[in-house]
Amino acid sequence: MTWISRNGIEIRDLVPADLRRRWVERGDCPDRDLYALLRERVRAHPGREAVIDDERTLDYAGLDREVRRIAAALSGAGLGPGDIVGIRLPNGWRALVAELAVVAVGAVALPYPAGPGSRDTRSLLGRSRATGAIFADQEDAAVAAELPHLREVFTFGSGSLDEAPYEHSWEPSPIDPEAPARILVTSGSQAEPKMIAYSHNAMGGGRANYVRALHRGDDPMRGLLLVKTATSYGSCAVVSLAALGSTLILADRFDAAEVLRVVARHRPSHLFGVPTMLRRLAEQPAAPEEDLSSLQAVVSSGAPLPEVTAAACRQRFGCQVITIYGSSDGINCHTARTGEVPGTGTPDPAVADIRIVDEHGADAPAGEIWARGPMTPLSYVADAELDARYRTADGWVRSGDLGTFDRHGRLHVLGRLKQVVSRGGYQISPAEVERELSAHPAIVDVACVPVPDADLGERMCACISQAAAAPELTLADITDFLATERGLEPRKLPEYLLRLPELPLAPTGKVCRRTVTAMAAELEKETAR
Repeated sequence: MTWISRNGIEIRDLVPADLRRRWVERGDCPDRDLYALLRERVRAHPGREAVIDDERTLDYAGLDREVRRIAAALSGAGLGPGDIVGIRLPNGWRALVAELAVVAVGAVALPYPAGPGSRDTRSLLGRSRATGAIFADQEDAAVAAELPHLREVFTFGSGSLDEAPYEHSWEPSPIDPEAPARILVTSGSQAEPKMIAYSHNAMGGGRANYVRALHRGDDPMRGLLLVKTATSYGSCAVVSLAALGSTLILADRFDAAEVLRVVARHRPSHLFGVPTMLRRLAEQPAAPEEDLSSLQAVVSSGAPLPEVTAAACRQRFGCQVITIYGSSDGINCHTARTGEVPGTGTPDPAVADIRIVDEHGADAPAGEIWARGPMTPLSYVADAELDARYRTADGWVRSGDLGTFDRHGRLHVLGRLKQVVSRGGYQISPAEVERELSAHPAIVDVACVPVPDADLGERMCACISQAAAAPELTLADITDFLATERGLEPRKLPEYLLRLPELPLAPTGKVCRRTVTAMAAELEKETAR
């Protein structure tokens, strides 16, 4: 299948059509569009809480009323099938309503995180040739004049969508479940953000299946989402509503003490965050009125979870800690079924099958992680080079990660194929060193990055943040720990140490390696003087 936008953007499905049909017949994909799935939830439980944020609570009937109101406004402006609509809104009910309204009219949603500056707006809406956009910030709206394909701009707050009337006459039209529904955005290692298109079936099927597997029991999940709904990780929000009938509790800004108060107030079953957030929550002193008994699981994704943070969360929250290995490119594996044993869980064929292959694409004991299954995306948007690099002719996604399976079928991620430090002709995996350093009780966050070296090409710098009460570590301390207690070979030991109060984060919640690498390079220059 090939979908072509009104402005000539071509999105091809790189998975064979017979496989897509097999996943539908197997029951792994619903064969219905996301808004049709939401309407089923509305009919089944109109009074159930759907979205809770700082401003208001919407039940499913109220959520649908808002979605239909915004959908009518979009449709009235001529937006619908063939259009891509950018969405840049803070976390909250409006962001979810906007995305659901866009897909309800048959257009493709392109959410991306709110924040200062308009560079992402220019890049994403320009390269996708978006016809419409929904903004909260007037700075973004002002960019519209620079984007020739952007025809309709809506704003919340003081603008048009808050005042849009409810149109009883608007009704959705049939939508192909294999057509694109959402474009996920990720910075990755590219100069500009990557855009990956997902169909309604991949979102309401494969992605929903992974979220469903995180929950146990007959009661619906109540998820407290600390990450932005516009991120890849945050895309679980819309599928939790449309496909699963969950209750979502949203936080626009992260404050550890307030998050714990929200847990006591709204009693979520699951808390979704990135490792840095979870560490800060675990370190937060208990308040007299604290009640965390509703939590079934704390869910971590976006970056590897250090052992010390996982242990602290289990002790602090008294519940399961689930780690997710995944990416917006179409990889997913988690530990919901395997518990605290080593590894990143076992693959779920209802989400994605996983293979380990060598450089020739043949199955191997250790090698690159490939994935393909009901959650596999269609293709990259406006980037044939990325399709050629990360997709195979039969639809597999090349992760760029190294991995292996143990004898129990559990996946172990060993590092990045290209994220290496080349020291005197020897390739060192930063992920391996980070994994071992994360076991140090005084280290709460770590990133290992290369610094240029005239003699050896590159040397490794360990960038760490420490627990507040821990004694300050030296380079000798960490190399001794790695060599003596973790058994790391001498050639893999870091040769620089950069201590920071907190490691800088990208909007996705992951450590921003570009920033850390630049800081480490400055440290090397100062050391050389």
